[in-house]
Amino acid sequence: MKTIKSEKVAATAQPKHRKGISAALVIAVCAVVAFVFFYYVCGNPSNFDAKGHPIDNNIFGTLYQGGFVIPIVMTLLLTVLSLGVERIIALSKANGKGKIVNFVAQAKSLLQNGDLDATEELCDKQRGSVANILKAALVRYRDVENRSDLTSDEKAGIVEKEVADATALELPYMQQNLNVIATISSLGTLFGLLGTVLGMIRSFGAMANEGAPDSIALSLGISEALMNTAMGIMTGALAIIVYNYFSSKVENITNAVDEVGFAIGQTFKEKK
Repeated sequence: MKTIKSEKVAATAQPKHRKGISAALVIAVCAVVAFVFFYYVCGNPSNFDAKGHPIDNNIFGTLYQGGFVIPIVMTLLLTVLSLGVERIIALSKANGKGKIVNFVAQAKSLLQNGDLDATEELCDKQRGSVANILKAALVRYRDVENRSDLTSDEKAGIVEKEVADATALELPYMQQNLNVIATISSLGTLFGLLGTVLGMIRSFGAMANEGAPDSIALSLGISEALMNTAMGIMTGALAIIVYNYFSSKVENITNAVDEVGFAIGQTFKEKK
């Protein structure tokens, strides 16, 4: 009965599973914004002259000449920017109030001195994923600390398992939407390439006319190809940068979790 009760106490100490913003919702909103911007802003007649050509140095009119692939690439670009902002907010919460490096150093020092109360107070002040995981481990630590039927190594194993379980709850929240950003890094370039190919098809079609080539159709095809190339490369490059940046942030947090998990496990082993 006592074991069941202690199991429930430890379970309540585990961090609750959190959810970020759905990537599908972000993509849908970005698609609406991109297509409205493309057709109603870029396609506004004021961006073109009497012959339907973009006015000199008018970026909106030039974008509109890129064809229907442009709003698709714009959707991907806006999605990367939106998910990047969402990840900044989410990982700032996961980091907690102070710097993780300082928190880990203080927590390890307190654990080495066996001051569990001060360590728990430090977790309450820090908050964030690492502090939540450490606090869950501290509850399990207190639960098994005085059990005579377990060796020090077994107690350390139970605490380390608690750290692993708590980490499994926090990690999906930290990694959420990163796979979408990674996918966009390839899709942005591929859609840009698709627009480039379609533009070149139009250009070669204009050159295939008998007699003089259709200069207007030729210029439109080249414009479509170049705009899609530029947008695709920009979207793919930005997605790669954003993905690598946030992946490194998540890795830093997981490394911090490993450090505090090892530190609290060592406190049992040192009591032999």
